[in-house]
Amino acid sequence: MGTISGQYLLKTSKRIVVKVGSSLLVSKENDRLQLSWMQALAQDLSDLRQQGCEVILVSSGAVALGRQLSDVKNNSLKLEEKQALAAIGQVELAMAWRSSFSKHNLTIGQVLLTIDDTENRRRWLNSSSTLRTLLKLGVIPLINENDSVASDEIRYGDNDRLAARAAQMVGADLLVLLSDVDGLYSQDPTQSESAIHLPLVNRITEEITKMAGNSAAGPGSGGMTTKLLAANIAAPAGCATLIADGRLNSPLLALANGAKNTLFLPQMKPSQARKHWIAGLVQPKGSLQVDSGAAQALIKGASLLSAGITNVQGKFERGEAVNIVDERGQELAVGLVSYSADDVEKIQGLRSEQIQETLGYEPRKAVIHRDNMVVSERYDDDEN
Repeated sequence: MGTISGQYLLKTSKRIVVKVGSSLLVSKENDRLQLSWMQALAQDLSDLRQQGCEVILVSSGAVALGRQLSDVKNNSLKLEEKQALAAIGQVELAMAWRSSFSKHNLTIGQVLLTIDDTENRRRWLNSSSTLRTLLKLGVIPLINENDSVASDEIRYGDNDRLAARAAQMVGADLLVLLSDVDGLYSQDPTQSESAIHLPLVNRITEEITKMAGNSAAGPGSGGMTTKLLAANIAAPAGCATLIADGRLNSPLLALANGAKNTLFLPQMKPSQARKHWIAGLVQPKGSLQVDSGAAQALIKGASLLSAGITNVQGKFERGEAVNIVDERGQELAVGLVSYSADDVEKIQGLRSEQIQETLGYEPRKAVIHRDNMVVSERYDDDEN
């Protein structure tokens, strides 16, 4: 393994989320898109794709664009005015990104999210499924907050944290926050000559958090504090966070060539983080009992299929956690279920090809997929 750095992770990560702030996209002078910058970033992301890396782009700028297109001069806007401007600007923003990526024969898919979509378990699963499917199709997801419908109390207000939630959803290895600062400093470098740049942060401590309040924040709605909040969201999910200056054309190429940045290390790998979260932080809402054949299959790493289920207990919805127990009632595993309790009761014991006729819709591949399951290390199957 090479030296841990932003440069190293850019070269080795298999899935990267890149967030760009409105200060990079939209000119301060006339609120117009900086198209040459967008095209250069599209080239950077295309290069990552050529290296075998999947990329997701989180882009701000809709409200600023809507202001320019509507010729709105007032800087103090009501919520409904911001929502209307976002609705206008989002179309222009998506079209500009589509044009930038089309030069590289890449397709984008627009995904608009709110806080509810990233915190409600069912919406989380639906959003995650959409993003992962877009990646499988070779499409670059283009994410923005759904400002046209979100009220103040259900808004992030910045795309730093939204990008971190997206990184969680897809199990990203690296989150890159491009802004008009080149990382975290001990103090605001524009105000103090003694400010020290921090190239690497192993853990976000109280001391590090205080630095964010003293460091350069930039003019966007985020600032350094929200970037640290984003890194705090990403780290437990196994995702590293990199804060870098995106003002130069081809900012990712500049990073790959050693441009200054701050790297926040993750706590574990994405796959390990997901298993840890399922095993220890999610409260099971019910249980599924399985026969001996299914129990043996799960121990060997298989997904749980409907044919092996013999009993259903509790009331749960799709995406919630359930315990899996063997014929003796001994806990075997815990996992996130792909069906509600009512639907599992209808399909228990059935073969996969029988499910569609029973439920009336195309079935999911497993009741609990192996990626969403943690087998207990304490499980004793000697009697099975």
